[in-house]
Amino acid sequence: MEWVIFVPAAATAVAGGVAVITARQPVHSAIALLVVLAAMAVNYLLLAAQFIAVLQVIIYAGAIVVLFLFVIMLLHARSGEGPVEKLPRQRGAAAVFAALFLAALLAGSLAAARPLAPAPEGFGTAQQVGEALFVTYLLPFEMASVILMVGIVAAVVVVKRGPPAGRGGR
Repeated sequence: MEWVIFVPAAATAVAGGVAVITARQPVHSAIALLVVLAAMAVNYLLLAAQFIAVLQVIIYAGAIVVLFLFVIMLLHARSGEGPVEKLPRQRGAAAVFAALFLAALLAGSLAAARPLAPAPEGFGTAQQVGEALFVTYLLPFEMASVILMVGIVAAVVVVKRGPPAGRGGR
């Protein structure tokens, strides 16, 4: 009976993911990412992981995507709407890499296909998430924090740098 909710939520997540990578405007991609995160929260609720679903909405949809939007608008305010320069044969290379990625994803999914086991006791509870973040995966968690911080600082540095000389720069 859960498939009645799972299938539309999964289809919404996939459609949102496609919209994230195909949208021409970065703001539209960020909004599509919100749709993906909301659909994933629904799937977490189906797994009886209410705490993870709430974290998904609060942290990712509420904070990270808003941060993405802030950085996009900050970068966009300086750069303006300029013509997009495409690399030669970019579309063909992207199609080849997408096909390879899809093939690897399908091969991995088929290799790992087995009957689903029920979620372990305590899955998605605050205690389980806290232990996973601060005991089991502390180093990857802290590294992700540092990488996000470096990305934000880099975006600010790029924005603070003036336009290149010869384009009306200083």
